[in-house]
Amino acid sequence: MLTPIGHVAQIFERIPFWALLVYDLLVLAVIALAIVRRRGFASTLAWIFAIIALPGAGVVAYLLLANPHVARTRRAKRRATLKVRQRRGRGASGAAGEGRLTPAERSVLRLAERLSDIAPEAGNRVSLASSNEEASLRVTEGIAAARRSIWAEYYMVKNDTTGRQFLDLLARRAREGLDVRFLYDAVGSWGIDAGALETLRKAGGHVEVFLPINPLRRRWAVHLRNHRKILVLDGAVAMTGGMNIGDEYSGHRGRRAVRAWRDTLLVLEGPAAGALAEVFAEDWSFATGTEEILDAPRQAEAESGGSLVSILPSGPDQEANAARLAYFAGITSAVSRCWIASPYFIPDGPTNRALVTAALRGVDVRILLPEKNDVTLMGPAGRSYYNALVKAGARIFEYRPAMLHSKSMSVDGRWCLIGSANVDVRSFWLNFEISALIFDTKFAAAVESQFERDLAQSREITPEILSARGVWAALGEGVARLMSPLL
Repeated sequence: MLTPIGHVAQIFERIPFWALLVYDLLVLAVIALAIVRRRGFASTLAWIFAIIALPGAGVVAYLLLANPHVARTRRAKRRATLKVRQRRGRGASGAAGEGRLTPAERSVLRLAERLSDIAPEAGNRVSLASSNEEASLRVTEGIAAARRSIWAEYYMVKNDTTGRQFLDLLARRAREGLDVRFLYDAVGSWGIDAGALETLRKAGGHVEVFLPINPLRRRWAVHLRNHRKILVLDGAVAMTGGMNIGDEYSGHRGRRAVRAWRDTLLVLEGPAAGALAEVFAEDWSFATGTEEILDAPRQAEAESGGSLVSILPSGPDQEANAARLAYFAGITSAVSRCWIASPYFIPDGPTNRALVTAALRGVDVRILLPEKNDVTLMGPAGRSYYNALVKAGARIFEYRPAMLHSKSMSVDGRWCLIGSANVDVRSFWLNFEISALIFDTKFAAAVESQFERDLAQSREITPEILSARGVWAALGEGVARLMSPLL
């Protein structure tokens, strides 16, 4: 009886020598290509491991997911962004709200402005929707109440009851004469209802897809995705955060069981909505591939005493990723506490060291993650970081009632970050993301109150729990961490 190794040997004996030689040369060529591209030590090493360990599949995955069009796509996105901003010019500075900030907070604000080239805006009204039902209602009522324009940009619109109702509502508003524009990601919204999209177009709505999957196009990249969630209504009200459009986000329960997700929707009313509209216009210009630049919506009036907000787009088109540096700045500037929620936790080296250092400095570092993750390798990959963090004094909690999908950071109870970016290598290097930095102690308190309610339904990871793990669990976490740059 042949052993597994014997079976493998028999398979290789049947392959012609010339075919093995060609494959070996291909493997060497792809490895050389991965080294030449210099995508970072960890990512390059992980790809080399995958190419060698997964015969055939590793080569195909690299050529598909790390294709040479990535650099071209980045340059095209950068050109589209600059084109929109040059036409509009820079907005007025949000300096009116900076007087109540500490020196450290002003430095974070300046960092965000320099990274995004978008001026912060004072005088905004901000609110939070953390339940699925409330968030879905805010989106639906907002679209129904719009009078002039509806600009919607989403990573994922599911082909389910919630997704179809969303597209039907957009089509109805387009028939009523509103400027309705819908931009969706080709991979995230794979399987979107094509019939509903055609209905929206026939109703007078405009529909574009971000980086359609087509190898024949000069500009395509499977690995670079638009993970943003932006809804701008009349240029005066905007919604963003981590919530996509689908049954798991809306709380809808149909015939099939849908696991609930816990997410956060940020609602902005005021001048900052115009900044989100600008980001939408930049993405629209890139997606259309034309000279079309959307007319800026009317700037909303600033509200006396309102929140100071800095809109922070980030993506692979930036020389320095804005989301990664914003998280890093928040962690390193924290004095009393830094609380972070993220569904996917694979921090890069600097972010991980910043968390460890903050905990060692005596900062109350708390990290909230889901107990059960929807991406198989994400859970064990994230847990591979637990030991060092807990040993340094950070507290890690795993949320139990649902799949936690909220992305937030609050610093010292004074300001917070809410958006679409996770604390992982994909958000920090590959995805186009959107975040909002809100400098308002009252709003930060509301964010922290929600965080504490989530902690009450979570399990804290103690040193005893970590020491009780078996060898196989630790091994699985190590392998998942090794593969994490590819997730």
